[in-house]
Amino acid sequence: MDDMGSFGAQPPAEAVARVREGFRTRTTVPRRFRTGQLKALRRLIAENEKDLAQALAEDLGKHPLESRISEFTLLENEISHALLHLPEWMEETSVKVPLALQPAQAKVQPQPLGVVLILAPWNYPVQLLLAPLVGALAAGNCAVLKPSELAPATAALLCRLVPEYLDPRVVAIVDGGPEGAAELLRQRFDHIFFTGGERAGREVAQAAARQLTPVTLELGGKCPAVVADGHWGNIARRIAHGKFLNAGQTCVAPDYVLAVGKAAAQLRVHLPEAIREFYGRRPLRSRDYGRIVNERHFDRLTGYLGQGTVLTGGSTVRSSRYIEPTVLTDVDPDSPLMREEIFGPILPVLEVEDLDAAMAFINGRPAPLAAYLFSERPRNQRVFEETVHAGAIGHNLCNTHPLVPGLPFGGVGASGMGAYHGRHSFDTFSRLRPVLSKSALVDTLKVAYPPYSWSKAGLLKRLL
Repeated sequence: MDDMGSFGAQPPAEAVARVREGFRTRTTVPRRFRTGQLKALRRLIAENEKDLAQALAEDLGKHPLESRISEFTLLENEISHALLHLPEWMEETSVKVPLALQPAQAKVQPQPLGVVLILAPWNYPVQLLLAPLVGALAAGNCAVLKPSELAPATAALLCRLVPEYLDPRVVAIVDGGPEGAAELLRQRFDHIFFTGGERAGREVAQAAARQLTPVTLELGGKCPAVVADGHWGNIARRIAHGKFLNAGQTCVAPDYVLAVGKAAAQLRVHLPEAIREFYGRRPLRSRDYGRIVNERHFDRLTGYLGQGTVLTGGSTVRSSRYIEPTVLTDVDPDSPLMREEIFGPILPVLEVEDLDAAMAFINGRPAPLAAYLFSERPRNQRVFEETVHAGAIGHNLCNTHPLVPGLPFGGVGASGMGAYHGRHSFDTFSRLRPVLSKSALVDTLKVAYPPYSWSKAGLLKRLL
């Protein structure tokens, strides 16, 4: 098996050259073509959901309903939103012209960037490959897709389906491991969209900088959940669902909990109850609970289990890459568990004195992709929004803001740069081109020509 993997995908340089030629012919520019590709992408999902769900189950142990909620529904909503609003997004907008340049007309035209590269991770390998593609196609671009080799069944299926449904002149898919990704990054692109970890994000940014290619980086970080007040049972269920979805392998999952005052005692009771309610007393037997993607990540995660007191969970089975949903207490804030993104089914719960202490704790660390507050008090919510530096804020729920197409999704600082979803995807993959038009039949610009004089200066001062 060569570096390009076993699925027979096109080599990177050839794939880029092919879609570059497709963009040169302006195939993607007409709105009718864009909507046709978006509808084809929607058919790809609808007609192959069973096979896609099976591939996700093979790679990550996902239940089909979990795949429907977290992968397919989000994609279908993104496509429907884009189809509904595309005429509006593509419209030119007029801009007022200064008096000195009149009569003239000024406008801004959204233009496609060209050929974009989309690098996807393994944790949501369908959604995080195809959701950025929705914006790229809506904006009139050609695209090269690189699925993650760490979800091989899903990657193989997508490498087969994408050329069947999408126009091969404008969309290519390239399989392979790190070598294939490195070769892709040596090609020339007009934009690179990467979802993954911070270390790999730095490498992508460095490769893009060598060719002055703009990038969108969707990274991760340690997303906190602060619990202050509310219905303790509902809070525990929402945190447990957000954390243990996809076996904790979600970039916006709550990475740790800061329990304010008496909330700590309540969570010690209600979090184990929520986990039992979701997955039973033996989650190993639950069809609703996923698995760790590979042994390397399994070993990394099991190394965290000794860095606190196990409140619930803690059992593991390496042969099936199973780690029980685990809640840890008595955690050292300076331990590796609290310095590194966990990205797995281990939830540390730390006690803090008050909301101010919780916010200071969050802001003393790299900005997370999302921060969650559980409180019914409007003042707490307002202060949290004004104080906490994070890519997104969620009140009384976790993980759900990506489901709203109108909300931008993106990080800040170490958790990423740029945003997408809905109109924000269209804007990410567009260039706003200014156009200024003025007749040359009558020259009204003479006042700005040399030779200069005091009278011209006075007139220009009044006009400009």
